[in-house]
Amino acid sequence: MSWREIAEVCYIRHGRRPHHKHVKRIATAGPPPSLQARRYQPWHLIPDSAERKLAVIRLHSEGWSITSIAQYLQVSRPTIYSTLQRWMEEGVAGLDEKSRARKGPRKVTLSIANEVRKLQENPLLGKWRMSAALARMGIEVSPTTCGRIMEANRQLYSLEKPQRPPREKLEMPFKAVRRHQFWSADIRYIEDHLLPDPKPVYVISIFENFSRTVLASAISPTQNGWDFLAVLAEAIRRYGVPEALVTDGGGQFYSSQALQLYDMLGIRKERIEPGEPWQNYAETLFSIQKRLSDFAFAKARTWPEIQQAHRTWWVNYNTEKHYAHQTRQDGRHSPTAVLRGVLGRTFPEEVLSRALYATQFTRQIDRHGFVKFKHWRFYGERGLDGEDVSVWVYEGNADRSSIRPLRSPCTSFPSKKALGRSPR
Repeated sequence: MSWREIAEVCYIRHGRRPHHKHVKRIATAGPPPSLQARRYQPWHLIPDSAERKLAVIRLHSEGWSITSIAQYLQVSRPTIYSTLQRWMEEGVAGLDEKSRARKGPRKVTLSIANEVRKLQENPLLGKWRMSAALARMGIEVSPTTCGRIMEANRQLYSLEKPQRPPREKLEMPFKAVRRHQFWSADIRYIEDHLLPDPKPVYVISIFENFSRTVLASAISPTQNGWDFLAVLAEAIRRYGVPEALVTDGGGQFYSSQALQLYDMLGIRKERIEPGEPWQNYAETLFSIQKRLSDFAFAKARTWPEIQQAHRTWWVNYNTEKHYAHQTRQDGRHSPTAVLRGVLGRTFPEEVLSRALYATQFTRQIDRHGFVKFKHWRFYGERGLDGEDVSVWVYEGNADRSSIRPLRSPCTSFPSKKALGRSPR
């Protein structure tokens, strides 16, 4: 106790407040008194909860400070504060020990835990992506809670936990500070599937570095320059033109047609270092794609099934919360939300058509499922009569062509496949 505090105790007990200097002189004049017994035992040695709290209230009523009571009873100051607060608010009822059991309904119900278990059939999903997948279903569960449920499921159902080797965080050379400053493009091989043809299929994606939005994407049995140009043209028509396009040294990105297109639209071409896909976020994108869709790719037995798995990944990736945006204060946490309402440099349709005149043509599917191109009729798909489509001609030869519906990439974007033809 301080001398002023002892003076305060004297005032409360006897109605007279001595000067703290007098208290000090009296207390230090003779030998120090020997303490024979304690009025109250330490907090943890008092078995009755009400008696512990009553000791705090009595000492405080005698003028003891919070700090002195905490030191005397060998307990923390917040415990003394909460005890006095409950006494002020509840009176004698505040002395009773209250249950610490959950008062509200549990947020994690059996149905939520079951949804986590079903999603956990994909062993590549982590707690962050699990939380985002549940949010897409209208279930708000934090990543920490998801991790706790997933760990319980692993122990209960003997599920495997994905192992990720630790890696040093490197400086991103093409980190965008504004929307459409950098676009990136890359191609990922999908080798694990059950299609009749065991050859790999390829996911060609154009994505925006600032928002991480996948602007256009296609799954294709080939990966030539025309496949890449088809995806790039779709992104340009929907989102405008970026300041720069970042890719690796793949020949698809440096074909004469691609370089001509960059030059005509004023796109600066940038290149990452060989073997460093992290520099343009391609490694991050494909890592998320691996966790979200490789499980579905591996089960696909037909081309429509693998297309559907690709479309599902595309929509979910763009609309789910992204780890890179978790600290934003504007409430925009998904790639689509961050990019919403912002376009790159736009060009009139006639300018874009002139830039793509050598490769792309627009036609309409007739009621029999065919499109007419020059002296040929190409079969597209039944049930799309009246639909506008793009006809891409490969290397100036009508023997190699593809037809793509002109649809929003966030809803559907079928992959290219060689189509049969019949003479006019």
